[in-house]
Amino acid sequence: MSEPMKPARLAVGDLIRVGGAGLRARPTRVLLSALGIAIGIATMVAVVGISSSSKAKLLNELDKLGTNMLTVTPGQTLFGEDATLPKEAPAMIRAIGPVRTAGATGKTGENVYRTDRIPATQTAGLTVQATSLDLPGTLQTAVRSGVWLNAATARERAVVLGAVAAQRLGAEPGQSVWIKGQWWTVVGVLEISPLAPDIDRSALIGFTAAERYLNFDGYPTTIYTRSADDAVTDVRGVLPRTANPENPEEVNVSRPSDALAARAAAAGAFTNLLLGIGAVALLVGGVGVANTMVISVLERRREIGLRRSLGATRANVRLQFLTESLLLSGLGGVAGALLGAIVTVAYATWRDLPPVLPAWAPAGGLAATLLVGTVAGIYPAARAARMSPTLALSTT
Repeated sequence: MSEPMKPARLAVGDLIRVGGAGLRARPTRVLLSALGIAIGIATMVAVVGISSSSKAKLLNELDKLGTNMLTVTPGQTLFGEDATLPKEAPAMIRAIGPVRTAGATGKTGENVYRTDRIPATQTAGLTVQATSLDLPGTLQTAVRSGVWLNAATARERAVVLGAVAAQRLGAEPGQSVWIKGQWWTVVGVLEISPLAPDIDRSALIGFTAAERYLNFDGYPTTIYTRSADDAVTDVRGVLPRTANPENPEEVNVSRPSDALAARAAAAGAFTNLLLGIGAVALLVGGVGVANTMVISVLERRREIGLRRSLGATRANVRLQFLTESLLLSGLGGVAGALLGAIVTVAYATWRDLPPVLPAWAPAGGLAATLLVGTVAGIYPAARAARMSPTLALSTT
């Protein structure tokens, strides 16, 4: 007695060959459908990559600049008026044990101009600040060209320009700028100072020169301090009473590195929004795949009927079309992941960022495409499997 026949089962390799044959028969339609998936995945991968690269640069800056810098500024009095820091505040702060260095600046109320022919109202947002000699060491800001002030030049009409100020004035060391009706010689230009953006837009002169030539009152308006890493919290607690023992409540203390950390966090939040946009694009691509597969089922009724009449089961037909959907989505996913990686590297190179692409980004993108392909192929595959061989073969 012969054994009953068992339904044929297709191996994985057979399914891939059969599904690939179905896609090769309509290359233009496949390309357009895969393009929708590719755009969605490329968007998501590129967003993650660009955000990660930007965040990596911020974190690198934090590592390089350190988080042990605190800034002391005057607050307000009990009557709501602007307070002032004592002239002795920088020296008193330097006396704190864990404080390694402290640099002070003071606003002079003057502006700097390229020539004496520029109207006084056209300040370009550039101000003149008096500074102590230890400011660059405290900020860890290098001198790009020229030299920093010394004990001699801090008493004379010598000025060091912040990076933005030098760019807007078009001035270099050896040239002169106009401050309060007098020519001042530029002796140096600083690099960008990420932890003190106001320094970038300033012309810096010595305290003595400011008092002699600009009638500066000598009161510091900002004091930058560097402390031992393990003592920052303790130093922050004693700074108000040290800077202004009589009125510590009129002193504000902040940590500039918190701003960089906040920018990194904000970049992460913005990334989530853009990922949502990429997900919408991926969803639209999935709808395109589903539409392509439904049309394919309708156009291939005779093929389905012929396969069923030759012994293919409904499960075989269902798996065939589901495989086609997965291959179509996978093709778009791979192309999108590669495109997203290329965009990330190109953008990072253009903006001088460290190219960073987390491994989970392309892997997650490919996983998402397979999920989309599965969901998009379920209905067309089920519809193809339900077709009657007789009706399918009789369809013209």
